[in-house]
Amino acid sequence: MATHSGRGRPREFDPEEALTAALEVFWRRGYEAASLAELTEAMGITKPSLYACFGNKEALFRKALDLYERDKLCYVKSALEAPTSKAVAERLLRGGLAIQTNSTDPKGCMGVISSVGGTAHSECIRDEVIARRASSDRALLERFERAREEGDLPDHVEPQALACYLSTVMQGMAVQASAGVPAERLETLIETTLSMWPGR
Repeated sequence: MATHSGRGRPREFDPEEALTAALEVFWRRGYEAASLAELTEAMGITKPSLYACFGNKEALFRKALDLYERDKLCYVKSALEAPTSKAVAERLLRGGLAIQTNSTDPKGCMGVISSVGGTAHSECIRDEVIARRASSDRALLERFERAREEGDLPDHVEPQALACYLSTVMQGMAVQASAGVPAERLETLIETTLSMWPGR
């Protein structure tokens, strides 16, 4: 039987729902600008409950990043499995556009937002975002290296440069989406990128 006081008291909130609410705050505001008061209000919990369930603000952000990667970036895995480098690029670009322009999520990429600005206090957070991006960039590079080995990309194309180019286009789209650029214009950017793609 659950008690109503002390440490035995059951949680009165759904941790997954609370984390989703925290993710939205971090996504909209970035790590530094998101205050604990704003987070706890959005999550519908008290500060002691936040600390008990998620740890400090940094630990909460890391869990929010995990949720973001699981729920919002699931298209990346599918993209890397595409049969050609051009199909990889198209799935990444269209998946990114879908996330950036849907009506329920904040505009822009959480990784871009969270790595912008920041004080000494957010250095560990920037490092976390950079490390996760490096892992994603490494997977994309390996996929393009394989594409060149398979003859899908011409020999003169440098996989590292191509991966960097695609990542830069996606980050630029995220920044433009957060600035309110219409989806139709971003769609044109995708079509232009694909029309210039060096692979099949």
